[in-house]
Amino acid sequence: MGVGGRADIANCFEAIPKDQLMHAVEARVCDQTVLKLLRVVLDAGVMMDGTVRKSVTGTPQGGPLSPLFCNVYLHRVDRVWDVREHGVLVRFADDAVVMCRSRQQAEAALVRLRELLASLGLQPKEAKTRIVLLEVGGPGFDFLGFHHRLVRSRGVRGRKGVTFLARWPSDQAMRQARDRLRELTARSRLRLPVEAVVEDMNMFLRGWSAFFRYGNSADRFNKISNYAQERLAVIIGKRHKRGRHFGLSVVAYLSLDRCGLISLSGTVVAPRADKPWRGRPNAGGERRR
Repeated sequence: MGVGGRADIANCFEAIPKDQLMHAVEARVCDQTVLKLLRVVLDAGVMMDGTVRKSVTGTPQGGPLSPLFCNVYLHRVDRVWDVREHGVLVRFADDAVVMCRSRQQAEAALVRLRELLASLGLQPKEAKTRIVLLEVGGPGFDFLGFHHRLVRSRGVRGRKGVTFLARWPSDQAMRQARDRLRELTARSRLRLPVEAVVEDMNMFLRGWSAFFRYGNSADRFNKISNYAQERLAVIIGKRHKRGRHFGLSVVAYLSLDRCGLISLSGTVVAPRADKPWRGRPNAGGERRR
């Protein structure tokens, strides 16, 4: 059993003071040409509805360097954080989790985090900041697209089950995956060859599965794989002016390779990023359970 604190910074990219950000950059970079270029990037603004909008504070939302700027600025929090007193801080840009031994330590950690962010002109986003008790049957928490929850495995052959922190794609990550697959199989793409649609779907599925391949994602991999097959069946049925069932018969039975659509079912997921893969590669190079 443990306690975790989940925090997100409110309007982080827009709220970072540009002058303080550049001071943080200048502490490590002395090349004036590079510093001048970074100032130009910060002042570039964002084009919305055909109009360029510039803000007094913050980094350009959606800019390729904005996450880097955010990490440079918030590195001050990492440097002064006391692990022994306030727990282990895990931060990725403006998203953070603090792992603590007790609720009292978690509450103290949240107070400390608020103080450090206030000194930087920032504050936590209250709607996404909470203390979570990690216990079997508890709600768990989402972080970086994964849902983390303490679970207990079932015993096998007389052995007792093991309690461990499991993780799998969050509900939001699943919704986003289904939304993307719907976009790739929308009615507006009916004129494209089926091969082109499948190629785009495969590109997304490979990238999505590569990110979520660590943890306990097998069940959700199966759901996304089945959903991708259903969406491909829909577009094939529409191309032939037939229904979804006709499309399913083409993908599942009439085609030897599901029309080229890759399957995520049976994909091995590693328990941790630093652990070796289990299983042996099949003929196609994919590792199976």
